[in-house]
Amino acid sequence: MTQTRIMLVDDQALLRTGFRMVLEAEDDFTVVAEAGGGAEAIALAASVRPDVILMDVRMPGIDGIEATRQITAARPESRIIILTTFDLDEYAFGGLRAGARGFLLKDAQPNELTAAIRAVASGDASVSSRVTRRMLELFGSKLPAADDDDASRLGALTEREREVFLAIAEGLSNPELAERFFLSESTVKTHVGRILAKLGLRDRVHVVILAYRLGLVGR
Repeated sequence: MTQTRIMLVDDQALLRTGFRMVLEAEDDFTVVAEAGGGAEAIALAASVRPDVILMDVRMPGIDGIEATRQITAARPESRIIILTTFDLDEYAFGGLRAGARGFLLKDAQPNELTAAIRAVASGDASVSSRVTRRMLELFGSKLPAADDDDASRLGALTEREREVFLAIAEGLSNPELAERFFLSESTVKTHVGRILAKLGLRDRVHVVILAYRLGLVGR
């Protein structure tokens, strides 16, 4: 079984211990390092080379956003999930621009945690629908308005791809997309890949942002 190598970054040792206990109960996960701050995380990421990093935002010294920026610039294959509180730190949205592949609430259930890590490890992005909605409520007004180029790109999508695009914008995962459209997960992954390629988007998180800018999901 292929092991996903995980690094935990949080200035609270008790939280790291809790995450480690949950993750190490999974046969396909191994926690290879822990860091209590951004500077330590940057150094460890270079030496340990984890597959996935759970990154806290608010830490003394170098915060999680700057650490994310530096790690993804130096080692993009280490995929980062930002850890945040339910009300979302005001600057946590910057994690997307810094290269994070997902957001995870600190009060997430164990199955949400493991599902997010597996999604990100497989090359997908992971932002739950409730996190997406809250992010857009807080920061949507700061997003630039859509331009003609944004709107014209949607014209390249087939009718089914447009349906999948809108469902992704709702925050649906691949299994949920498969259930809604009566498709296999492999077919869903094909649709998602084509949508990202046609729209020139990095991942499904940016699908949500584009749909919001276009007014296709509620402001």
